[in-house]
Formats: sequence, C-alpha cells, structure tokens
Amino acid sequence: MKLSEKTLNYLKSITAQSITNAKSGHLGASLGMSAFMLALFKNHYNFDVSDTDFLNRDRLVLSAGHACPVYYTLLNFFGFDVSLQDLKEMRVLGSKTPGHPEYKVTDGVETTTGPLGQGVANAVGMAIAKEMLAERFNTVGFPIINNYTYCVVGDGCLMEGVAQEACSLAGNLNLNKLILLYDSNEVTMEGSINLSNRENVVKKFKAMGWRVLVVKNGNNFNSCSRAIAKAKKSDRPCLVIFKTTIGIGTDKEGTSAVHSGVLNENELKAFNAKLGVYENFFVPNDVRDWCMATSRKGKLLHEKWNQELAVYANSNPELYRQFTNFFDRKKIDFEKMSRNSYKWEGKSGRDLNKIILNDIADKYLQIVGGCADVVNSTKALIENGGYFSYANRRGRNIHFGVREHAMAGICNGIALYEDFIPFCSTMLAFSNYMLPSIRLSAMMKLNIIYLFTHDSIMVGEDGPTHQPIEQLAQLRSIEGLTVFRPADGNELLAAYSFAINNNGPVAIILSRNEMVEVEGKFREALMGGYLLKSCKKDPKITLIASGTEVSLALDIYQELSKKFDTSVVSMPCLSIFDKQSANYKAKVLGKELKIVIEASNDKTWYKYLNENDILISVNDYQGSGKGAEIYKKAGFSVKDIVKSILKKLCN
Repeated sequence: MKLSEKTLNYLKSITAQSITNAKSGHLGASLGMSAFMLALFKNHYNFDVSDTDFLNRDRLVLSAGHACPVYYTLLNFFGFDVSLQDLKEMRVLGSKTPGHPEYKVTDGVETTTGPLGQGVANAVGMAIAKEMLAERFNTVGFPIINNYTYCVVGDGCLMEGVAQEACSLAGNLNLNKLILLYDSNEVTMEGSINLSNRENVVKKFKAMGWRVLVVKNGNNFNSCSRAIAKAKKSDRPCLVIFKTTIGIGTDKEGTSAVHSGVLNENELKAFNAKLGVYENFFVPNDVRDWCMATSRKGKLLHEKWNQELAVYANSNPELYRQFTNFFDRKKIDFEKMSRNSYKWEGKSGRDLNKIILNDIADKYLQIVGGCADVVNSTKALIENGGYFSYANRRGRNIHFGVREHAMAGICNGIALYEDFIPFCSTMLAFSNYMLPSIRLSAMMKLNIIYLFTHDSIMVGEDGPTHQPIEQLAQLRSIEGLTVFRPADGNELLAAYSFAINNNGPVAIILSRNEMVEVEGKFREALMGGYLLKSCKKDPKITLIASGTEVSLALDIYQELSKKFDTSVVSMPCLSIFDKQSANYKAKVLGKELKIVIEASNDKTWYKYLNENDILISVNDYQGSGKGAEIYKKAGFSVKDIVKSILKKLCN
C-alpha cells in the first residue's frame, strides 16, 4: 500500500474516531473532503509549524467549518500544536478542538468559521490584503509577499449570498492567488442538492471571471494534488470542483443521513476494518514521518524567506524601513488633535468623519477600506488613496459594490491577514445586511471600523425603509462590538482613538444632517458617558442623550434650568460607560428624574432608568417627508419634551 493511501486511511479513521468519541460532529463532509485536504497539506500548503504567524505563509480558510474534524486531524498529522489528546477532547468545553474552528483557539486556524459562506468572504479579504502588500513592497527579484490563499467550501457555502457577493468581487479584481477548493458532494442536510439548487456552477464562476477545474474523482489523492498544482498556475482566481462522496466508506455514504452522522462503536469497528486500521487514536511512524517531511520543508522555506528578506533589506533599505514601519502601529496624540479644534461648524457627522478619517489615514498606511457603492452618501473615502483594482494594487479604497454582507466579511479577512485596520461604510439602516460578519469580527476581536451614516429618522424623504430605528439596539447588543454615536468632533476623535488603541471592532454612528457644535470633551468621551452640563447642586433633572439628540438636550436644558437644577449627559458609548465604577456612574446619572432622549427604539436605556424616569424614543416606523418634520412628528422637539417632563414632575 502506498504511504499516501495508508495516510488517507488513518486520516479517515482518526477523524471518525474523534466524532464517535465526541458523540457529535459532521462525519459526512469530513470523510468526503479528506483526499483533497490531505493532498493540499502534503504537496501545496506552505506553513511553518514552529511559527504559525510567519508573514508569507499560505492562508487556509475552512469556510465549511463543520468539517473541522478532518482539519484538526491533519493539523495533528503535520505537527501543529494539536495532540491526539486534543482530538479525543473534540467538542469538550475548553478544549483546543471546538465544534467549529475558532481563531486564536486552535493552532493554525486562520479565522472563525461555521456560518456557511463567511470563510469565502474572509479568504477574498486575505487575498486583497496580500495583493496590497505585494504591490507596495515586492521588487524585481524579491517577491517577499507571494503566498496563496486557499478556501475550502461545500455546497452550502456556495448557496450563501455572502459567498456569491465575495466571489463576484474577487473575479472582478482578478485575485489570481485565491483558490477555492469545492467539496461538491451534491448532498445537503435535507437531501439532494437538486431539491434547492440546479444552477451550473462552472458557467456561473466562469461568468464571474474565475478559472474552473473539475476533478471527477475527488476522493483520489493524486488526482486532487494534480488539480491543485494546476490551479496555482492560474492567472485568475480558481475554483477547483472535487466531485466527492459524502461519508465515503460508511454504510450511509452518498446520503444526507451521514451529514452529521456519528458511527456507533460497532459501525466504527467495521469502518476501520475496511481501512485496515485496528488501533484507536494511533498514528504509525511511517505515516507521521511522511507528513512531517512536508512540515520540515515548510520550516526550511521559512528560513530561506528570512535570508531573502535580509538581502532585500540591504538592497532596498528605504523600502525595508517602510515595510517594517507598516507593522509598527505608532501612537497618535488624539487629545492634541482635539485641541487643534475639529469644529462641526455646521458640518454633518459624515462630513467631519471624512476630514478626520483622512487625517488619521495619512498617519496609518494600514487603514484601507471602502463603501457598499454609497461613497457619495457616506463620504468614507481616503482622498489620495486611489482605488484598489486589477490595474492598481496600491489603491487603499475598495469599490465593494452593492454587497454589504460581503464587504463586512472581506474586511474581516483583511484584518486577519496582518496588521491592517480596514473600514467599511454604508447607511445605518443597511447595517442589518452585515450583522453575521460583524458578529464574527467581535468574536475574533478584530480591529475593524464600521462607519454608519444617516443615523436617524432625520433621513426624512427616503421614508421608513431608509430611516434607522432598531439598528442601534441591534448593534449595541453584539457582545464585543463597541458602538459610538458621537455628538461632535471631539467625541468622534475619541471613537477613533478607542478603535486604534484597543482590540475589537468599533461601529461609529454618524449623522447625514448638519449638527450643532456642543463642545464635547475628548478625554471624558473615552469614559463612554460624562457630564456635559452640570449644576452646582444635585440635579433635579438629568437629561441623557447621544449623537444628534445631545444638541436637542442642550436646548431643553436652556428651558428647564430656569426653574430646576438640571444637568446634561452626553453618552456616546453605552458599553464603555457600563465598565466605569459605580461611583462614577452614579455621579453622572444623578439621583432624581432622568430623561433619556434618542431617536431609536433601543430599550437598553432602561437599565439606567427607574420607574418614574422617561425614555423619549421612536416606537413606530415613520413616513416619508422632510427630516425636521418627521423628527418633530415623532416627538423630538423642545416643546413636546419639556411638556412631558413638567407633567411627570407635577405627578
């Protein structure tokens, strides 16, 4: 028996053993894709197990994250920090082998996957980031950035809209070092793929600008390896379709029953006997040595790259300095920038953001990004950055097209590649399209800046479809996403300061309409909420607001302070405020009547309120008309709010 065949048999066996041991998992795809995954690891995938953060390593994304059992087994075979004991503990709480791959949990895993299609967008982002660095730093004779990005997908991944959006953009950008490895077993959890999908994938991908290869026997190691080698020579992104058999070798192979099937002890024993495997969680020396020969080769390639980089540094000292500086995130004195007086001066939130974004982008070349075809509306643009395209790999702006979901997933991939700080932008009402990807960026603590404009019902004439009401609540509910709704330039700078200096994504919510300068405070804004206007005594009334409504609160303050001790609290970030001390929060919020004013339906505010306090919010979709009229109709006027407060005080 050839070593490749023996290794494949042990790969299938130990994968099945880990699933049976866990009493759950996804056996079907794990067995079906085992041949091409082994071919990838053995003959093509460039990695160094002694330094899995090696910059020029190939990136491997398992978009079909449910097939992680075979992935974990391969990581063990090839010397990553995944032991046989870890395989025995798959799906156990706290183990290094969770039910779907998790970034920073398992050695070698490049991104968190599980929601199908997300990994495809991540891989496109990684391929974009690679091209950006290669264009900026490679020279003749020194291709210091030339890695491949591999992405393993299944039938389900390619049904997801996020994957189709990302693949369409990848074809347009001609990302030729991006290779999708498609486990085409034509079976989903509910049955044959024909129940829900009859499209011609080959023609579809060719129409999107991809090269397509078809491997009729996707369960044959050598056929798979030859196809991957051919894909690596493509001048376009390449889809390799492996025709595989789901759950191959089991009694239920080729059926949906094996999708998440688990072999019982007798079935496992019979399955192993077919493979010629009679040990539990055991890797023969010849199998281990065969795999580790590739790992040793990967380490040598890394050492050779280090040597070439040293020669590159001597030959291109200025370029090498820029190269090292790219990965050195220097400190910016944001407080000094605030003292330089970024005034609203009648500007909208989106207008001031454009100024500040460009100022910061001049200092950080790592900042790249773009909009979902709404740059004229959101104004999120690096003005002198150019647009990334097939003809201009140096561009820092990206035309994402009308692809909000893929935009967010791609930014995850850019951030994962190495030290980039991507931003992406659309109108707040359309953030819904992006929530699955935003949630994953929060889980992975990625440095991504989401810029959402048109932040309230003041959008007006575009009507309820474009007027965000529930979106603030949705974004604030994502654990790990820090949401800022700044009231002026100093608070916006605080949001950027937090985004640059902390791990995790930040969403900045910006107005389309002009805003009044409220003289916000930079350092205090970093506390999440602070007293913008205070009184000498304990306030009888505390007005609390965010964003646009802070200026409204100040107008109400002018009326109420004539008769009552009143304070005004600006609350740009609830999640940061919640982390402050109890004494600080009590001092800011006051003891008596509290009034929260925000043009959203976010009920999160109730955690700061008592039974007698008031929340002025939006409780219904509004009509189409002038923004100021809709704002007033919804109850956001000095007269109406003062009236409500006085009525409450009288009671």
